[in-house]
Amino acid sequence: MPAESSFDIVSEYDTQEMVNAVDQTKREVQTRYDLKDTKTDIELSEKELIITTETEMHMTAIRDILLSKALRRNLSIKVFKMNDVQDVAGGRVKQVITLQKGLADDVAKKIQRFLKDKFPKVQGRIQGESIRVGSKSRDDLQLVISALREAADEFPVALQFNNYR
Repeated sequence: MPAESSFDIVSEYDTQEMVNAVDQTKREVQTRYDLKDTKTDIELSEKELIITTETEMHMTAIRDILLSKALRRNLSIKVFKMNDVQDVAGGRVKQVITLQKGLADDVAKKIQRFLKDKFPKVQGRIQGESIRVGSKSRDDLQLVISALREAADEFPVALQFNNYR
């Protein structure tokens, strides 16, 4: 048995599920009566999602559709970082939605502080865009995972736990 058990805290999303959610959103926008003739364009790239449509009211409706499709596909709403709606040529509006993947330094430090305060026997080490949490006791690691799930609202990103050994 290893001397220390560990797991990683990461913030990721399933890329294929994101593609599926965007495709379903595009299909629904094309078939919905109030959105059918808005010439809406939704572009998904690796790090962002760009929605272009006629009015802010249509933008709100499309965003709601996108978020509901994402939730049905088990994607967290915290993955989407909404930027301001911008006016573009032809009286249209555009919104760039940044897709958050990985733990930023400030969030990683906040999680590490949380671990030190609540679990002195557990060690959290920042490794790039993830945190490796180690302890001699597997029970302590289980308590850390359940505490982080309960405190999920305190962190601005969706947290997942993997590489449990």
